[in-house]
Amino acid sequence: MAEHNDLGAKGEKMAVDLLRKKGYKILDTNWRFGKDELDIIAQENNELVIVEVKTRSTEYFGYPEDFINKAKMQRLVRAAAEYIDRKNIGLECRYDFVSIVINRRKTEIRHIKDAFYPF
Repeated sequence: MAEHNDLGAKGEKMAVDLLRKKGYKILDTNWRFGKDELDIIAQENNELVIVEVKTRSTEYFGYPEDFINKAKMQRLVRAAAEYIDRKNIGLECRYDFVSIVINRRKTEIRHIKDAFYPF
């Protein structure tokens, strides 16, 4: 597996651990719909939470969440709608980001609730 894939997998595991510690119920990970993927699907109280995880080894070019563009957000919304439809989920839905920087000097993890609203 490529080094960036290892970093991404490590970041997703860290994000799942963080969300569980915060009391979230993890419903699915790496759920695919065509070419679209939802990294983490969780539930917090009466809300479905779609979580996009971005992991980088440096924030030199910007924080990981800075690399989530409008097209990516549209793909998340499309995949989430399909997930909700297939699983017949009747909860309100929100979109969070988990931003992770991992390198030899530090590990920084940030959970950004309500990172965007569907458009």
